[in-house]
Amino acid sequence: MRRHTLLTVCAVAAGALALSACGTTEPAADPSGSSAGALTLTDASGAEVKLDGPAKKVVGTEWNVVEHLVSLGVDPVGVADIEGYGLWDTSAPLTNEPKEIGTRGEPSMDAIASLSPDLIVTTTDLPDAAVEQLRDVAPVLKVRSADSADQIGQMNKNLDLIAEATGTTEQAEQIKKDFDAKIAEGRQALADAGLNGAEIAFADGYVTSNQVSLRPYTSTSLIGEVNERLGLKNAWTVEGDADYGLGATDVEGLTTLGDDVQFAYIGNEGDAASDPFANELQDNSVWTSLPFVKAGDAHRLPDGIWMFGGQPSMSAYVDGVVAALTK
Repeated sequence: MRRHTLLTVCAVAAGALALSACGTTEPAADPSGSSAGALTLTDASGAEVKLDGPAKKVVGTEWNVVEHLVSLGVDPVGVADIEGYGLWDTSAPLTNEPKEIGTRGEPSMDAIASLSPDLIVTTTDLPDAAVEQLRDVAPVLKVRSADSADQIGQMNKNLDLIAEATGTTEQAEQIKKDFDAKIAEGRQALADAGLNGAEIAFADGYVTSNQVSLRPYTSTSLIGEVNERLGLKNAWTVEGDADYGLGATDVEGLTTLGDDVQFAYIGNEGDAASDPFANELQDNSVWTSLPFVKAGDAHRLPDGIWMFGGQPSMSAYVDGVVAALTK
């Protein structure tokens, strides 16, 4: 998979603030007699987001926020790159028929405006200029895409803030409990198989000008943090970026991994470019000579697990990596 089709890495605004998931409730008259009331939330940019009540017609410009919405039981009315979401985020499938609003990097203002949404949920990956345009359409809630200092904590904060905006805080608490239980279950399964402390290297790859580049998911990536909570040790020694915890290397860089490493990656049948390990590298002498390749310890995990998603995606990852390592 080419880098720009996965996500716009490092496009986060330099001044992005840590997400604050606290909000305040202001009383408001409601002719229906409901006590939902108006909401004032503070988003990742520090902006106040005022809503008349829990948002029902919500647009999501990035796949991770769409996954949060779906997992909370909120069917988004508009989604960016619906086809791509269907391929790469099968853990929280769309159950309605939202309108296509363009690409994740360049959402269509006209398409979004035609939906008259109560709320637009976006991320710090979207340029500030585009966010300001969106604010002319409807209230915009911006969440921080990733934070290498605490990826799982950031994922939970994002879920909580979106839940508060949509009146689904009880669902959010259950989602977090289920995820913690999944981690505990996976950790126990690996320990029972004698794999506690086993080294793992997760990466994805893409091809540019017939050259394969690899992107290591370091210990500060979301998947890296999940692996460590499972009792695994990250084998990568390269540094990750400050937001996503992703590094950069090439095929030769794989030779620095130890002999007992488990290697894992995710491809997609709908995107042939997403699996250079089985395609471009199948006859590469460096790749085929690696100890983990020879030992059959290079694992393609199930398709449709979004590596930058929410709790459902990470739970699917846990199931996939545990099954691969204990087979």
